[in-house]
Amino acid sequence: MICNKCGDIFFVKNFFKKILHSIFFQFTLKCPLTSACPKEKLLTLCRIIIISLTFPKVRNKAIRYSKKGEKSMKKKIFLTGATGTMGWAGLQELVKRSERFDITVLARPSRKNQQKLAPLMDRIRVVWGDLMRYEDVLKATEGADYVLHVGGMVSPSADYFPNKTRLVNRTAAENVVKAVLAQPNADDIRVCYIGSVAQTSDRNEPNHWGRTGDPICISVYDHYAISKTVAERIFAESGLKRWVSLRQSGILYPNIIKQFDPIMFHVPLRGVLEWTTIEDSGRVLANLCDTELPESFWNRFYNIGSGPAYRLSNYELECKLLKAIHCPKPEKIFDPKWFVLRNFHGYWYLDSQVLEDYLHFRGNVPVDDYFKQMGRQVPWYYHLAAIVPGCLIKQFIRPLAYKEKWGTQWWIKNDDKKRIAAYYGTKEAWEKIPDWRHQNLSHPSEKAIVLDHGYDESKPTEEWDIDDMRQAARFRGGRCVSEEMIKGDRHTPIEWECQFGHRFKASPTLVLLGGHWCPECLPSPWNYDEIAKGNPFFAQIWYPTHSKEEHNQYGEEIFDGWEK
Repeated sequence: MICNKCGDIFFVKNFFKKILHSIFFQFTLKCPLTSACPKEKLLTLCRIIIISLTFPKVRNKAIRYSKKGEKSMKKKIFLTGATGTMGWAGLQELVKRSERFDITVLARPSRKNQQKLAPLMDRIRVVWGDLMRYEDVLKATEGADYVLHVGGMVSPSADYFPNKTRLVNRTAAENVVKAVLAQPNADDIRVCYIGSVAQTSDRNEPNHWGRTGDPICISVYDHYAISKTVAERIFAESGLKRWVSLRQSGILYPNIIKQFDPIMFHVPLRGVLEWTTIEDSGRVLANLCDTELPESFWNRFYNIGSGPAYRLSNYELECKLLKAIHCPKPEKIFDPKWFVLRNFHGYWYLDSQVLEDYLHFRGNVPVDDYFKQMGRQVPWYYHLAAIVPGCLIKQFIRPLAYKEKWGTQWWIKNDDKKRIAAYYGTKEAWEKIPDWRHQNLSHPSEKAIVLDHGYDESKPTEEWDIDDMRQAARFRGGRCVSEEMIKGDRHTPIEWECQFGHRFKASPTLVLLGGHWCPECLPSPWNYDEIAKGNPFFAQIWYPTHSKEEHNQYGEEIFDGWEK
């Protein structure tokens, strides 16, 4: 039973005493369901009985989990986002190793979360609270050796709430950093932040290969990516002694097959991603805590990917997903004009092997076998698609493309100039999209184009000096204002100036290894056409999909009416 008064979980020796103890909590200590109706209270009592019968050691042992003052040789892990997709996978992996880990999670006290975490209550400590409340985060952080910050608002729900998403994800990052720094052993705590491939935007051919340190470039309308970029900067510049940002790619998991949302058409057919399986995602988190990592691992950025076999175009992904449930091919159920031409995120990683060499998290399941496995995990009725004519399925899906405000074809029909400019360039470009017979559906080129980062990358970071900073700044259209730096000190912020005269402080790590630049130029507004004209570093990724004659700017007005 969970008590909001002390935040602890109690298991008592006698089964009947446990029930009476729980009833006492239910009605006297104001636990989460105190205000529930009588029917809900009865259901809660039934759940307590079932949990007690399910876990024998709950009945047979007197345990107070995570007793205050108890010394343990186990590593203490604090995980946020434990009830989300990646966080849940990480929690499963951590629980498998509970003989080595004491696990604390912070979760909102919703009925859904309580039911989801109930089977694990004898193996984890739950702090019921909210990432938006510093006191809750501080309580969960106390005593931690590792902090894994996975939680926050994510797509597709985040796509509809720009202001809320930015507020939640930024505040959560600030609270986690503040709570870690408040610990007496702050310098001993390892902190992992989960970033996103969305921070580096649209990377269609020929620039469909990339690595950390490439320019931060957030797709227009992608407030989620803004929040992830701002949060990453908070961690990198926080003063934490050991932090790391792992940029997650698209996650493959069974529920992805069930997602029907207009965002499915906000991708170019020839756009690419190096996908990550849900199992690999969980192992990344657990292995990071279970591996003795060298100091050189920390205070850097890494890309998470399941390897070469999982490098797919968006068309190839659709083919494999549909095949997994015996659904007709994309040509039978989609119109190619429903898909956009640009302004989505994704690229194939040149450097995902780096993280694998450290953490050895990949399951290396053959990609076709993995999609078959996903297909077996969705409800049986999804496989009825095998006997439904493609034309009927197409009619069922068509409303998503025409959904008001969010559907790609609604933009065309209603001449939404901002959306059309961002995702197609022009309406004429949309009109010229060929039919399926004339589409280039081949596998994108395996030849990698490596972007120039504007400084001598063969030089060890221990040898970096002010001349390297000046060289990097010039390639970004600005200058290094600071006149000196301690040789090899990549952590202390120095002063920079962008092409528009904005001055800011940032560490060499953030700029050279993370691809960040001027925070004032970070959207919104999106002013990328002007930035590309004076920033050769950024121009490398902008002009392959945009004309030098374009002069678009997108401000906060594009979100008018989204949140009511």
